[in-house]
Amino acid sequence: MCSIPFGRKKSKKGDLAQDLLGDVFSTYSENGKLDAEGLLKFLQTEQGDSKSSLDDAKHLVELIRNERHKSKFPGFIVSSDLSKGDFKNYVLSPDLNGVLESTVHQDMTQPLSHYFIFTGHNSYLTGNQLSSDSSDVPIAAALQRGVRVVELDLWPDDKGGIKVTHGNTLTSPVAFEKCIKAIKANAFVSSKYPVVITLEDHLSSPLQALAAETLTNILGEDLYYPPSSDGFKELPSPESLKGKILISTKPPKEYLEAAVAQKSALKDEKILNELKKADKLQEQSTAPVKSPVEKKIAVPPSEKTKSISEEKDLSEKVGNLRVDSEGESADPAPASSPDGKKATLTADSESDDDDNKKNPEYARLITIHQSKPSKGTTVEDRLKVEGTVVRISLSETKLEKVTEEFPELVVKFTQRNILRVYPAGNRVNSSNYDPTAAWIHGAQMVAQNMQGYGKELWQAHGKFRGNGGCGYILKPKYLLEDLPNGKPFNPSAPGDTKMILKVKVMTTMGWDKAFPKYHFDLFSPPDFFTRLLVTGVPADVAKWKTSVIDDVWEPHWNEDHEFYLKCPELALLRIEVRDHDEGSQDEFEGQACLPMHEIKDGYRCVQMYDKKGSVLKGVKMLFHFQKRSFSPVQ
Repeated sequence: MCSIPFGRKKSKKGDLAQDLLGDVFSTYSENGKLDAEGLLKFLQTEQGDSKSSLDDAKHLVELIRNERHKSKFPGFIVSSDLSKGDFKNYVLSPDLNGVLESTVHQDMTQPLSHYFIFTGHNSYLTGNQLSSDSSDVPIAAALQRGVRVVELDLWPDDKGGIKVTHGNTLTSPVAFEKCIKAIKANAFVSSKYPVVITLEDHLSSPLQALAAETLTNILGEDLYYPPSSDGFKELPSPESLKGKILISTKPPKEYLEAAVAQKSALKDEKILNELKKADKLQEQSTAPVKSPVEKKIAVPPSEKTKSISEEKDLSEKVGNLRVDSEGESADPAPASSPDGKKATLTADSESDDDDNKKNPEYARLITIHQSKPSKGTTVEDRLKVEGTVVRISLSETKLEKVTEEFPELVVKFTQRNILRVYPAGNRVNSSNYDPTAAWIHGAQMVAQNMQGYGKELWQAHGKFRGNGGCGYILKPKYLLEDLPNGKPFNPSAPGDTKMILKVKVMTTMGWDKAFPKYHFDLFSPPDFFTRLLVTGVPADVAKWKTSVIDDVWEPHWNEDHEFYLKCPELALLRIEVRDHDEGSQDEFEGQACLPMHEIKDGYRCVQMYDKKGSVLKGVKMLFHFQKRSFSPVQ
């Protein structure tokens, strides 16, 4: 955003017509027309596409022409060749000229433990962890986005049935049956690969039998039954489980780990009010923004980014609440639910962490079993397992500790067993932790609050755009077996660069169509710049930004940078477009995140998203990518 409305110099670097249409199009076209043979040469030479045939190019020409003329002349194509305008539209189409493969292309026949799996946390919550509603709607939304692991917390209701809710908080419940119906209806909308329902049950044996009956009646043939109760030496593959829904469990007393922080927060009316306010702001964040002229005032710059900073502040407040030796908040005033009942946090006496002690009808449905820690067992001991495949769950804070103390042991465990990581208890506002540390140590189920937003969730969205968006990403070989030296992979160990990615940021467009004229500034167009950030193993972390181009809706940077990568299979490229403001903090406007090893070479169009991960319709960026292997000089 500009601080000075008049007299600014409008610098403009490069020009799309000259850089792309003038040079590139003229190279492969003849007499201003590009036929299928010319397009094939463009794909092979500029886009690094060695697999496409002439028939593929002819089909692509047809798609481009149909896209160009369907609105004016549906079903009628004048010429089989592409004009300069057709070529431009093709290059600037995220669908026809996307940066990632749109289909599943990895080996899907390996055990489930060999994959990163798109995982949600407390999937039924619409907002914060303490006072929001429980609903089947966020479950359906998560599955439609591609999430493959959904989590439900089961509690007895007051009518002898089962409800889903965040136990002993002010969150309203939703019927278990309603949640399972939502899963049945949406499980395979975005992906045919298996869905895992993780259940944290606080149920008596008769209610566990009722849960089993509900699952079998609603899910029917989609429900996968383990062949025996002995457990697996090796888990089945995603390919063999296509169209199936699996049941997993998590410790029923896991919620007690968050009890102290959440109980303290429940007694703090100020925090509860802030949570409700934050949820309301988040609901409104994707609503159309009226221009300052319509409002008769200018939009305060801080309002656009305030909710993200407030999210962090709220988690810190809960984490810093004073707690006495008994685990009680120093604030004596308990919070009340809407019906006047006080919310309390109590231990569950009927649940048991041991799957073998559950009701037999319920236990026989469990495919992925939790590892029950014996009394006095350390996390280090739990990671040293033999025999059947198990799953253990660690909070983000515990993961941080164990990966600092024995990172190779964590990687060794995840070679054949499942590690689930979940948010710390003080994240009552449904904020998220950085998933990078979990992924680079091989954790398969890195649970995130899908109803939240922020860079942590953007990374999850970005990672699972890979492999055709099917929700499963095959882990690199060095996370699946020991290295040649006989030791497991250590993400922090020194290593050589394996790949160099050269990124040329060319242009961005569509902002003036997606937002009101005065969304960015009351007096002038935005002052855009682009930030590129790399996450992954410590050696690969990097960032870079373009120059600021003033007062232009469609800036043309044509600036490039090279990233040197040790573990490209674990690296993500985060793209942010920001509006520069000389008088205050630069404002976030849009983002995209991409798995770096899957980025296609050549001129590629990238779809942009808002802070919640929703598509910014019509807003896109054009890049040129070039990957090359790197061999150190001997």
